[in-house]
Amino acid sequence: MSIPTQHPLRGHGTMDARSTVPTQPGPGFRALVVDDHPFMRESMVSRLKAMGAMEVVEAASIAEAQARARSGPMDLAVLDLGLPDGNGLDLLAYLRSQGWPRLVVLSAADDPYSVRAAFVAGAHGYLLKNASPVVVADGVRRVLSGGVYADPSVAPLLASGLRNTGTSDGLASELSGREIEVLRLVADGKSNKEIGDLLGLSALTVKSHLARIARKLGTGDRAEMVALAMRAGVIR
Repeated sequence: MSIPTQHPLRGHGTMDARSTVPTQPGPGFRALVVDDHPFMRESMVSRLKAMGAMEVVEAASIAEAQARARSGPMDLAVLDLGLPDGNGLDLLAYLRSQGWPRLVVLSAADDPYSVRAAFVAGAHGYLLKNASPVVVADGVRRVLSGGVYADPSVAPLLASGLRNTGTSDGLASELSGREIEVLRLVADGKSNKEIGDLLGLSALTVKSHLARIARKLGTGDRAEMVALAMRAGVIR
């Protein structure tokens, strides 16, 4: 399977407000779990509480999730793509527009198109329902820390699909080695200052690198930049 060759992201000429790394929630974070299968909801709720969640709200449909979301953004949302009253991509876009800082898809769909569409709609993580509890927990922790995560079994499919269309080589040639280093640290949830400290750069220089990356990738959103680079196989 391959990804359509058109650019998947809307262009942003400069770094926008969404490029700010969200504050990392401490113990007692709040989460929303959306899935129409009670067993999957219960399993995810138990995992999140084991990870320190103070409150986990459940929903079985898009309408129910939107009703739960009206009280304001929580720290995290974990949702399925196949919901009884519509496509979970629409819910992703809605929660993103409402300022939810961390959005994770937990789906049975393992094709590149679904993963690509999820990241474009605003996801910060993509996990598979058949993944081990360790992988799910690692993915959620990465997103909670401000990073971006794709299930290890999905990332190679995405990279392969983009190589077949020539997109991977094009992206790799556009980005400098330093820019790829910066993107890797962005994927780990590092702030501009932390990236500068690790690479021996000033925060202003890091900001300049990110601005150049944004122009090359057509987006100033940190999550979208990392997702695009991950899909192209430039970073893991």
